[in-house]
Amino acid sequence: VQLQASGGGLVQAGGSLRLSCAASGRTFSSYNLAWFRQAPGKEREIVSAVTWSGGTIYYTDSVKGRFTIARDNAKNTVYLQMNRLKPEDTAVYYCAAAPGGKLRIDIAYDYWGQGTQVTVSS
Repeated sequence: VQLQASGGGLVQAGGSLRLSCAASGRTFSSYNLAWFRQAPGKEREIVSAVTWSGGTIYYTDSVKGRFTIARDNAKNTVYLQMNRLKPEDTAVYYCAAAPGGKLRIDIAYDYWGQGTQVTVSS
């Protein structure tokens, strides 16, 4: 699976962005998908994830109620709608795909996109 993330940019606090991650290669619909982020000087953390079936969705506490993950298997794309952005959301965002395993653990993900920068100004 090859993943291509896009949609990052510079936005003011309170604004919105939608990240997209387009996949090619193996069967996209059978993979768990996730968004991770890494801020300067910090470890990579999971932001949100969705199982292959869409039956389970996870959000880290800091983005609950503001971010929404969605997958479109027909388009081989996963999205992250980010609303009410805060300066602390500033990071490089990565999409990832896993054939199974624990949803929240980065080592479960075999395939990674190249990252897209999100910068939120105060």
